[in-house]
Amino acid sequence: MLPVKKNEQIEVEIVDLTHDGLGVAKVDGYPIFIENALPGETILVQIVKVGKKFSFGKVVSIETASPNRVEDVQNHLIRTGIAPLHHMTYEAQLAFKEHQVVNCLTRIGKLDDVTVKPIIGMDEPYAYRNKAQIPVRKINNQLEIGFFRKNSHDLVPMSDFYIQEKNIDEALAVIKEILIRYQVKPYDEANDTGNLKTIMIRQGHYSKDMMVVFITKKKKIFKNDEICRLIVEALPQVKSIMQNIQPHNSNGLFGEETLCLYGQEYITDTLLNNTYKISARSFYQINTRQAERLYEEAIALANLKSTDTVIDAYCGIGTIGLSIAKKVSKLYGIDSVEDAISDAKINAQLNGIDNAEFITGKAEKIFAELNKGQMSADVLFVDPPRKGLDPDFIEASVEMAPTKIVYISCNPSTLARDLALYAEKGYKVKEVQPVDMFPQTTHVECVTVLTKK
Repeated sequence: MLPVKKNEQIEVEIVDLTHDGLGVAKVDGYPIFIENALPGETILVQIVKVGKKFSFGKVVSIETASPNRVEDVQNHLIRTGIAPLHHMTYEAQLAFKEHQVVNCLTRIGKLDDVTVKPIIGMDEPYAYRNKAQIPVRKINNQLEIGFFRKNSHDLVPMSDFYIQEKNIDEALAVIKEILIRYQVKPYDEANDTGNLKTIMIRQGHYSKDMMVVFITKKKKIFKNDEICRLIVEALPQVKSIMQNIQPHNSNGLFGEETLCLYGQEYITDTLLNNTYKISARSFYQINTRQAERLYEEAIALANLKSTDTVIDAYCGIGTIGLSIAKKVSKLYGIDSVEDAISDAKINAQLNGIDNAEFITGKAEKIFAELNKGQMSADVLFVDPPRKGLDPDFIEASVEMAPTKIVYISCNPSTLARDLALYAEKGYKVKEVQPVDMFPQTTHVECVTVLTKK
C-alpha cells in the first residue's frame, strides 16, 4: 500500500531539489515532488497526483521557511515555468546550478578529476531576455496575452514577464490595446478558429531596434496597415513588423510563409563589437550580456594564434566564429540550417570579414569530406543543441585531430556524456566553467576546452 493518498494533506520536510527545481520530500522512502518548495523547509502539502513510484503535491502552507526563500514570490511565474526558481535567492540559484554541473560530470561522465569553476552570474538577474514569444487567447470574451500554465495550454494572463527586457513588456501592452481596438480575433485552439496565435518581439540589446512578429492561422489580418501605423507611431523603436502564417494546429511555432508588413525584414544589434542582422527566425542568444561573457571565456580557452585554422560547428548566424575570425588565418562555419548559413555570410560581409567560409550541411558529413581532402583544423568550436553531439560527429572530429576542442553546452548531462566519449578517444578536459545565461530558470550553460593527451 502506498504511504499517501490523493487529496490527502500531510506535513513533510523538503530534503532535496530535482534537476528541474522541484522540492523533494519522502514518506517512508516514497518521494513526493513539490513545486515552490526548498530544502530545509517544513511544509503542509496536498497530494495532487499519485503514482506507483512517486507522487506530486502542492504547497498548502509553509510551516518553516528556508533562509534561501525570497519574500515576494509571484506564484504565476513558477506555475507557468517562466521563472521556476523565482522563489529562491539568486545566490542559492547559482549554488544549485553549480551543483548540477558537478553532479552530471561525476555521475554521468565519471569525470571526478574535472574542476568545476565558480559559476559566472549576473549583477541584475532579471529583465535580460531580448526576445519574447507570447501566446494570444480569448479570455472573458477579450483578447489576452500571457503564458501557458505548465503542462497545459491554459493561458495565465500577465503583463510583467519578469525576465524579459522591460521595453518588451511595455511594447506588448501597447500592441495588445491596439489589437483590441481593431477587434483582432485571438486563436481558439480547442476549435481551431480565430487568427492571431502568438506575438513575438525581438529587441537589439544595444541598438534598441525592435521587431514585432504576428504569427497567425490565416494570411489576412483585418486593417493590418492601420494596425502597423499605430504600432510604429506609439513605438518608434519598431523597425520591422513581420507576419508568419502557421495554418496548422500544432506545437510548431512557425509556418513556412513569412511576410513583411512594415519596414525591414531584420533588425541589427552588436555582440563583442560585431554587428549582426537578426531576422524573425534567426537563432540569436537571448541574453546578450551573458552571451558576451560566455564567448569571452570560450575565446580565452582557445588561446588562438594568427596562423590557426578554426572550424565553428553549429555556427548559426556566425556569432561565435565571426567573433574570432580576425584573430585567425581561416574560419569555416558549418550548420545544417540553410537560412542560418545565409545570415552568417551576410554578417561576415557586414563586418568586413573575408577569411570566413560558411557551409550548409551536417557537420559530421562535412568533416568526412574535409578529412578526405586531408584538411585539418587547429581549433574546433562546438555549440550543439540540448541533445549534445552525435557519436558520428565525435568520431569525425577526432579523425580530424584538432589540437583543441572548445565545447559550449546548454545541457550539463549531455556535456558530461560527450566529454567521457572524447576522453576515451584521447582528449582530456581539466576544468569546466558554468555561466548563468538564464537566471530564474533551471538551465545552465558551460564552456570547456579539450586537449589531446
